[in-house]
This record gives sequence, structure tokens and C-alpha cells, in this order.
Amino acid sequence: MKDNVDNQINKLIDKSIKKASLETPSLGFTNSVMAQVNALKQSTVTTYRPLISKPAWFVIFTVALLMVLYIIFGTTTTDAGWLSFIDLSFITNNRFSNAFSGFNVSKSVMYAVVLFGLMLFIQIPILKHHFDKRLEV
Repeated sequence: MKDNVDNQINKLIDKSIKKASLETPSLGFTNSVMAQVNALKQSTVTTYRPLISKPAWFVIFTVALLMVLYIIFGTTTTDAGWLSFIDLSFITNNRFSNAFSGFNVSKSVMYAVVLFGLMLFIQIPILKHHFDKRLEV
């Protein structure tokens, strides 16, 4: 019974396919669609503008570099200035710093932390570039 119904359905489908004509688009269909796609204005909402521009990053980098160079090569003359009367010993002499005064970190842990930080700073630009490429249209 099931086979008979399937055969009748197949025959009906074959007849309807033979009667139907093949529809084709007009000759310039692809060109007109592509012209409409090209005519669409690119949305300005999704354009990426960095929060800090490249010249600002250059200034920040230059200031940081100058500060590091000044700390390394600058003169280290200290005199009793107008801030010498402030007692800042509470920074080094407190319970928190005394609790960790005997804490030693092995070299392997230090290497692991440094390499983790280095790999993190290497992977962040790579991932940013990857996701920027994915978001491009």
C-alpha cells in the first residue's frame, strides 16, 4: 500500500516537473544586482575609530621613554628639601609588608610569570588583528 502511494506521488511529481518550464533571469540580472550592491552606502556607524589616536600614542611613548631615560641616566642628588619633614616610614613598616618580608619566589616561578606576561602582550595584538579582520566588510 505504501509503495503504491509513493509511486503515484513520484509520477505526479515527474509530470509536474515536465510541464513546468525552466525559469531564467533576464540577461542583465547579475549586473543590475551588483550595481545595486555597489550603490549601497557603507554605514558610518560601524567604522572603527580608536580611542587614542596614533599621534597621541607616539606622544605617550615618547614621554614614557624620556622618563625611563631620565631615571636611568639622570642625576640622583638628594638634598633635604621641603618634603623632608614628612614621615613616610608607614609605607615600609606595616603589618602587611612585614607579613610578606620573608616570602621568597623561586626562579622557575619568576620565569613562568615573566613568560606568561610576555606571551600575553604578544597575543593581544595578534588577537586584535584577527578580530579586526573578521569585522571588516
